[in-house]
Amino acid sequence: MRKVPRWLAWHGAGAVMAALAVGAAGMAPAAAATGPVSATPAAGTPQLATTGTTTEQVRQLVDCGGTMYAVGSFTQISGWNGSATQTFTRNNVFSFSDTAPYTVTSWDPNVNGEVNTIAFAGGNCANAYIGGKFTMVGSTAVKNIAEINTTSGNVVTTFKSNSSGQVETILAAKGHLLTGGFFKGINGSSTDPFYVSLNPATGKDDGYLSLAVSGHYVYTGVKTNNTEIYNQQLSPDGNNVLVEGDFTSVGGVARQQIFMLSLGASQGTVSAWNSAQFSQFCAVNRPFYIQAATWSPNGSEVYIADTGKNPHNWNHTFPLTGLCSAVAAFPATLSGNLTPDWVNYTGCDSLYSVAADSTAVYVGGAERWADNANGCNHAGAGSVSAPGMGGFTPGPSGGTLLENSGNTAGLYSRARGLGADDMLLTGAGLWIASDNLQGSATCGGVPGHAGICFLPYS
Repeated sequence: MRKVPRWLAWHGAGAVMAALAVGAAGMAPAAAATGPVSATPAAGTPQLATTGTTTEQVRQLVDCGGTMYAVGSFTQISGWNGSATQTFTRNNVFSFSDTAPYTVTSWDPNVNGEVNTIAFAGGNCANAYIGGKFTMVGSTAVKNIAEINTTSGNVVTTFKSNSSGQVETILAAKGHLLTGGFFKGINGSSTDPFYVSLNPATGKDDGYLSLAVSGHYVYTGVKTNNTEIYNQQLSPDGNNVLVEGDFTSVGGVARQQIFMLSLGASQGTVSAWNSAQFSQFCAVNRPFYIQAATWSPNGSEVYIADTGKNPHNWNHTFPLTGLCSAVAAFPATLSGNLTPDWVNYTGCDSLYSVAADSTAVYVGGAERWADNANGCNHAGAGSVSAPGMGGFTPGPSGGTLLENSGNTAGLYSRARGLGADDMLLTGAGLWIASDNLQGSATCGGVPGHAGICFLPYS
């Protein structure tokens, strides 16, 4: 870690360079472990098998009952079978032990299209809910959503399995399946397009959400974009959800990029949490740019990681402003006039995932640098090399890049590839979901981690 941090502290609507001492964040740990996580990956985790010129991707990792579940767009996995390493045929879903030697299970639902999300309800690991863009699970016809048994891989037919459009995210919360995507109708109901609450037993719209999500981003030169709910994260206390997507109105109030959902006893409602920064536009080919967020372990801070490249109508002067292609921290305070506690720029490279414990904020993407407010597609003054992954001090006075022992680069690195679509913190460490673009397979400089990397706690 550098003694003098290079980050932007925000005061009102303006940004100034600051050099402040960063103290302890004072947050409760996310798990009984010592952080930050190691920069060296655990050996022996499964990886995407070599596929030549075809790019395959792990989109999400979820742990349930000691088994790690991976979903995405892939056909073959290389992993341990109990006695040796072998290549398994696994179409878009597979599972493995979450502890060494990370044995790949026999579970093989055989989904015929991309799976974007997997979720479990109420701690029940016997059945999983999957969403994506597919029409078959094994020999059973479904459409973009399904409940599947985690022993047999068979579809649970009592749960309705028909979504008119791609499902991007499923989150179990307070007895509901909060489900988002591109769909306008799901399981026989068109009452709640794009974001709906489903009954975990039947798959039917249970009426818990009624948000009338609508709108998309319109500004000069912008590429075509459509309404969607893309990603969501449950708060540590289980009472709020961060939701990211392409929209301009949610629950009758103006919201863009991200909103906070309050989970009441009988209905989910949009909270007051908001910032004018979320309504700012980025480059014309990246209208939806806040694609990932997470909570601090005590729920007092929200961290976002985003793409966007550069501000719309940017005049090519530095330092950069706004939130485009940056990691940022916001108070979780229920206010509509929030400003960032800090922002750390990649210099126009994309971030796609973020996770946080009490000692660090971790981000993953296709970035080359951190501390790069003075560069765009080049290393600006004060930038630090941090390819594919970065770690930053947490809390409202954080934002300092964690660096290697020689202070010559970021502490963490991974092959950039397409980016890192997901990060999952468990009590054992940080799991990272990624891809094998052009042979991308290194994590922490170590080969053999195409699609999946696990950085353990000490």
